[in-house]
Amino acid sequence: MMKSEPRVHVEVESRLENVELVQIAVESSLAQLDLSDDDAHQIGISIREAVANAIKHGNQGDVSKLVKVEMGIDDGDLLIRVHDQGVGFDVNGVPNPLEPENLLRRNGRGILLMHQFMDQIEYTFQPESGTVVEMRKELAVLRSNSAKQQEEEKQ
Repeated sequence: MMKSEPRVHVEVESRLENVELVQIAVESSLAQLDLSDDDAHQIGISIREAVANAIKHGNQGDVSKLVKVEMGIDDGDLLIRVHDQGVGFDVNGVPNPLEPENLLRRNGRGILLMHQFMDQIEYTFQPESGTVVEMRKELAVLRSNSAKQQEEEKQ
């Protein structure tokens, strides 16, 4: 569970057009954190890819299933969780988009981008309730604010 505020929670039906809705909510929240343009862009792409994967692959586009996105600050890091209600997948079975036979494929780069842009990614497969992708990004501005807050609490 995320320990501190601010915290964002968004739930959407499994429709690809809802990726845009999640992105708007996330970008609005990220704007308040005074991030660099690069960090904001990388985080936005990672969340967009995770949500698109949850809708398309996790929930198989079943609009009766939800995708839940949580974002908050945890120990000075940005923590994002994307939870689908699907059956899960084999992370090691995802084709490497950098292999010559996959270079011209139209899809398959989302997980690669997420791993490039985020500092840590963990997958939790819950057979009865779906997959949770947890992404963590260390951000200097958050660590600085967390250190200041801890110092103020000591005084």
